[in-house]
Amino acid sequence: MENQPTLKRSLTLFQVVFLGLAWMTPMIFFTSFGISYESSKGMLTVAYLLAFLAIFFTASSYGKMAKAFPVSGSALTYITKVMNPFIGFLVGWVILLDYLFSCIIANLMFGINLHAQFPSVPSYIWIILLDIVLMVINIIGIKTSANISKLFVCIQIAFIALFCILVFHNLLQNDTSVHLAGPFAMGDSITFSTILAGASIICFSFLGFDSITAMAEETINPKKNIPRAIMIIISVAGILYFSTSYFLQLAYPELKFSNPDTAGFYVANLVGGKILGSIFTTVLVFAVFTQGLSSVATVTRLLYVMGRSAQLPKKSFGYLHPKFRTPVFNVVLVSVISLLGLFISLDTCIKFVNFGALTAFMFVNLSVILHYFIKEKRRTLKGIIAYLVSPLIGAGFIFYLLTLLDKDSLLMGLSWLALGLMYSLYLVARKKKRALVKEQENVTVTVE
Repeated sequence: MENQPTLKRSLTLFQVVFLGLAWMTPMIFFTSFGISYESSKGMLTVAYLLAFLAIFFTASSYGKMAKAFPVSGSALTYITKVMNPFIGFLVGWVILLDYLFSCIIANLMFGINLHAQFPSVPSYIWIILLDIVLMVINIIGIKTSANISKLFVCIQIAFIALFCILVFHNLLQNDTSVHLAGPFAMGDSITFSTILAGASIICFSFLGFDSITAMAEETINPKKNIPRAIMIIISVAGILYFSTSYFLQLAYPELKFSNPDTAGFYVANLVGGKILGSIFTTVLVFAVFTQGLSSVATVTRLLYVMGRSAQLPKKSFGYLHPKFRTPVFNVVLVSVISLLGLFISLDTCIKFVNFGALTAFMFVNLSVILHYFIKEKRRTLKGIIAYLVSPLIGAGFIFYLLTLLDKDSLLMGLSWLALGLMYSLYLVARKKKRALVKEQENVTVTVE
């Protein structure tokens, strides 16, 4: 029997970090600036600090589970191993919403931004072009994706650094006195609950750290490097977001803009004029490209794990190309699905992503408690804090975020979950039928 091809273990720690940052997209600070600023009533720095602290506990839970089960599959694998395959499949099915629609969002954003830059070229041309490019790169291999992601993530970080330098320069040019504690000062009309509501929205700026767990089998020493990469990713993102919001609030304590959707572009022009505004648009296109690149890599690995375990048709979803050692069928399928960006709205995509991500986050936090605290009985003082208190805090905040989802998000998410439930019941029925047929065949052979 010929050896079946396996995923190629070639990713270093920092290549994984850049893939995660590419999925997260540091430029999301600007694309979500308007809604983040308004929802936190201008207390952006405090809201980002609270959001980081809140997401830290869930990121820590992912790191603990990646250490316990250093294989691909992310939440699907963890829940399957710790709870049972049925619940694991449903969680994996739900997280497909997050990963699949992230690919569609990348296509949509790419088309929207380039059409705005080149109005004579229809957005669907850009969407189709990006879709083809992402498909080819992901077929060639994960290391190619990681190297490209590294370049474009560095460009994003360089832009954010330039932005902060210009803000600081404008601050020095300002004759008025500067209060270093100003960004933390709450006005009489602002309550802590208001800032917390803003932080709950800002938490979505940190989504993406979990995506790298789907690449564990392509990572060198995943038991050590995946947990490290998770903490590096959220730490880098936290520093970038916090420092940018802090300097911006110091220099411009009161900002007003007419359209929250274009507030990031407005702020870029305010700080650096039209030149920085033009650079902003270019870097944003790079950011969307790398986000799409990482999203396709993540979802195709999840589909591969589901195919390998026969939760999806194994012959197609569990197939790896013998030369590239990549899940080619999954890459092509995801590329076709991503063309929904030609027809679906951005708002609908975001609702699917939110439901899928938060559901997976909730179950991963609970799986830490079940695996370490209950099954392995790690109940020292350190164990209680690490394996009970920390994941409970993470689960509690994620549950709070779930309650903030609107009715459309819940309806669409639950409808997808119901579809997955029906499919999983079909798989169970088919498995029982095959077992019965095999038993009958064995009985017939015995009688003969």
